[in-house]
Amino acid sequence: MGEVTEKKVTEPARTYADPFTAFRAEMDRMFHNFLQTPTFSLPFAGSGNGMVVPSADMKEADGGYTLTAELPGIAEEDIDLSVANGMITIKGEKSEEKTDEKESYHLTERRYGAFQRSFRLPDNVDEAKIKASFDKGVLTVSMPKSKDGKHQERKIKIGA
Repeated sequence: MGEVTEKKVTEPARTYADPFTAFRAEMDRMFHNFLQTPTFSLPFAGSGNGMVVPSADMKEADGGYTLTAELPGIAEEDIDLSVANGMITIKGEKSEEKTDEKESYHLTERRYGAFQRSFRLPDNVDEAKIKASFDKGVLTVSMPKSKDGKHQERKIKIGA
């Protein structure tokens, strides 16, 4: 039987009069490719402390959509979930726990600070029936489908 082979498309070779221009173009290409990887997440501007964007998944089922976001170490009361202009936004803040001023850290990998992440809602979401729950550091947002989802601004209570 005939095999289907995937043909890789390559960019044509570019020539540059200046070696620094070629170096800059290659660096730009590498950074662009790195930032496009799905596992890479940027810290929020203004956090200044390396707090990263929470990882999230959105899946569709017959009755609606489910959005889950990992928020480890964040208390439920420190999460703000809202809907406005066809977008659902998760905001929160993870505070650093200070116990003793005389302690000297040898390693600090945990991140603290504020974060915000927004997702565009599909047109067929019934925004009035969106519900959210929070368990073991995972926020789960249930968004049922409707025939005429109208986008209205409102706060969503977690755990209701």
